[in-house]
Amino acid sequence: MTWQVYLSGEIHSDWRDEIESAVKARGLDVAFSGPVTDHDASDDCGVVIMGGEQNKFWHDHKGAKLNAIRTRTLLEKADIVIVRFGDKYRQWNAAFDAGMAAALGKSLIVMHGPDHAHALKEVDGAALAVIERPDQAADILAYVIEGVLPKAS
Repeated sequence: MTWQVYLSGEIHSDWRDEIESAVKARGLDVAFSGPVTDHDASDDCGVVIMGGEQNKFWHDHKGAKLNAIRTRTLLEKADIVIVRFGDKYRQWNAAFDAGMAAALGKSLIVMHGPDHAHALKEVDGAALAVIERPDQAADILAYVIEGVLPKAS
């Protein structure tokens, strides 16, 4: 079985690449998906495809709806959803994705630093695991897929 893992959240670091590399190195059968991480493409997709808008609200509205097609479809297909909250920006979309994953009954892993523990307590409460680092996500995937614990360092 190929496990479907959706990677949601901040786009300003290489956490996705770290997880994907670690999973590949372990030889795990995982297919990754996620949102469009090109910020400009994500913001402008609606107006580029469906036509311009003078009002910024409608510009953003069009883009959000197109991005929602991708997000909803991939979240529904996911076996596991990993949501990363970074330090640089508030990721409202990540919180929304976490809530949607919980509502869909998806196995949810939440990743953030200790500074976000209080702000994300409800999101963390819905998660099956709360971690701080990408290597922990890879270790969790290795364990749930193959029943293998990481080697002690």
